Amino acid sequence: MTRLARNITERTEMVRQEAMRLGFDAVGFARARRLEEEETRLEQWLREGRHGTMQWMENHFDKRVDPRKLVPGARSVVSVMMSYHQPALVRRQLASENPKISKYALGEDYHKVVKEKLFELFAFAEEVIGKVEGRVFVDTAPVLDKAWAVESGLGWLGKHTNVLNRQWGSWFFLGEMILDADFDYDDPVADHCGSCTRCIDACPTDAIHEPYKVDGSKCISYFTIELRDEIPVEYHEQMGEWIFGCDICQDVCPWNRKARSGSEERLFARPGSADREIDYWEELNLEEYRRMFRKSAVKRAKYDGLKRNIRIAGANVRRSDPKFVNVAGKRTKP
Repeated sequence: MTRLARNITERTEMVRQEAMRLGFDAVGFARARRLEEEETRLEQWLREGRHGTMQWMENHFDKRVDPRKLVPGARSVVSVMMSYHQPALVRRQLASENPKISKYALGEDYHKVVKEKLFELFAFAEEVIGKVEGRVFVDTAPVLDKAWAVESGLGWLGKHTNVLNRQWGSWFFLGEMILDADFDYDDPVADHCGSCTRCIDACPTDAIHEPYKVDGSKCISYFTIELRDEIPVEYHEQMGEWIFGCDICQDVCPWNRKARSGSEERLFARPGSADREIDYWEELNLEEYRRMFRKSAVKRAKYDGLKRNIRIAGANVRRSDPKFVNVAGKRTKP
């Protein structure tokens, strides 16, 4: 039976060690407070319409910037990180001109995997602290998970606005416990992007319009996942082979090139989910879609949305792949 921690320092270390035992790759502790800097940034982002049709981003504004509105009496935000990185998969995708799905979505739905372990960590926290009021979150509530990861020292905000860690790059999921208990708090880490602008230079739609600023309404991930209408024609060619999400800014990041491999196999690409040719995707029917993406984040795009993305990717594949050139030297029709 787990014993009660004798003091705040001991409880912090016990929760940290349990998080690592459960399979998280890092854990950080921050004092629950109103994130005034993020409040200003978010207000401006919404005012400029950078969220496109994601109207839900406007909802629960106070809860987004102040975790004490989500959990009354909250004193701490405990952030966890879990890597899904497969270096071989990165290399394979970079070398392929087949339709691509963002690597985070090729395994089992991260919401389920990470939240399952967070519930275990929450139960452990109650054992070492005593009665605890709180909630766990994995990207399904108005929590600024990247801001809290930075606040708790898990990494710094990269110029592509993903959190970067010197060991894990940005190939990881985040989750939080918001609790009415105190811990020893971690300090934020320094920004290590330096003068590098590879993510900005590589973004085909110029969604990263300034360092540390992303126009969500121009991002390929937004087009292929969130947008329910037709994707503007002027962005079709820039979308390349992406049919769900986009990893371009992460693929070119030097920190991601040296990132460690993840260890949670449920987050790894499932057999048959990566590197299929365009013919397979164009013939994908509803039954096969449901079978292939059961318990997958890809379902967020819906079947019709995925087929829309596939049509655009098909035109781009045929435009760039020599095997679609006929004997007369002309491209076959998409």
